[in-house]
Amino acid sequence: MRTNGRQEAECLAAACDYWRRRGLETTGDQVALAPGAPVLLLAVLAAAGPRGVLVTRPCAQWYVPQARLLDRPVHPVPISAESGGVPDPIVLLETVRRARAAGGDPRVLLLSVADDPTGTAAPPELLHEVCEVAADHGLLVVSDESWRDTRLAAHETVLVSPAEILHPADDGRPPAAAGDLRGDAVVLLDLRAALLVSGPALACARFPAGESGRALRERVVAALAALAVAPSERALREAARALEEPVALQRELTADNDDHAVRAATLHGLLTELGALCRPATVGRFLYADLEPLRGRLAVSGVTDALSLETALRSGGGGLAHGGHRFGDDPRLLRVRLPTAPPPAHGPDLVTTLRELAGGTAGGSPAEAPGARVGVAPGQTGVDNRAEGNR
Repeated sequence: MRTNGRQEAECLAAACDYWRRRGLETTGDQVALAPGAPVLLLAVLAAAGPRGVLVTRPCAQWYVPQARLLDRPVHPVPISAESGGVPDPIVLLETVRRARAAGGDPRVLLLSVADDPTGTAAPPELLHEVCEVAADHGLLVVSDESWRDTRLAAHETVLVSPAEILHPADDGRPPAAAGDLRGDAVVLLDLRAALLVSGPALACARFPAGESGRALRERVVAALAALAVAPSERALREAARALEEPVALQRELTADNDDHAVRAATLHGLLTELGALCRPATVGRFLYADLEPLRGRLAVSGVTDALSLETALRSGGGGLAHGGHRFGDDPRLLRVRLPTAPPPAHGPDLVTTLRELAGGTAGGSPAEAPGARVGVAPGQTGVDNRAEGNR
């Protein structure tokens, strides 16, 4: 056994317990570990074979590079009006049909039920429709659930994993033929999103039970071995503790989520007041805003596309603002991901920068409310490192 064999076994056991608490029965031979989510996704896509990858538009900025590195065709599918993270099911169906009619073979659907960049959670009924399309067309669903523990309104946000929908009782499924990925879901969890923010990078993946799931996991483990990457003993040790979700960690995360909820609501109120389009954030550490309705006012400041919008916000104190072009959106559109983290202690804040760029508004200002300076909740100062994680 390797030197870190004991730590690895403890981490695998903790990961199994983590998923069992969320309704997914899991055993150690269904889990793979890696030193970070990007390399784990790379291994999963490599193990899935030379198949096209369907992603949402927009999607987390680390998804597409892994597919491109493997020379996998990428098929973007727009999100629905309800939420980000999962594709519109009707458009997904049409995208698959058109791609296959043109000689392509998309077989992997990469989605996120708790989404970065949009900060939204997919409604269960929408996810059910997407999973039906996936099962009917033989798509392997890869579900990034890294942000699922960052619910901003815990009692109002229901999160369901595709693994619960596609195989709610793994033990009762008929044996699948080797290599058959129909109706299967792999769950990815990047611990640095919520549970291990300031610690070493570690990610884990949960594979379905049954022959196809075991075969897929073995190929993923082989790919990671070929890349000569493995978590350090420290990462395994700290990840095991985090996955056990001790009371102190739960309290810290709950308080952190509550603080981000206040800032997200403030920022959403400002954007709505200015006339921008933005879904309310329900998970994560960001909002995704469409400033197209403000194009005329922004053009006065030289802001005409996603890159110039990002540049203007960052230079004016927007901190971790990222233009929509980084998430696969049309670079000509005025879309941007905005952080709900505290700004630096000194300098302009995001509220002030947005108001200046948009020309301000009449009437009351959300920025005048107690604790409304974006990033500064009552009694809190400084920079929140959880906002960016390892993204």
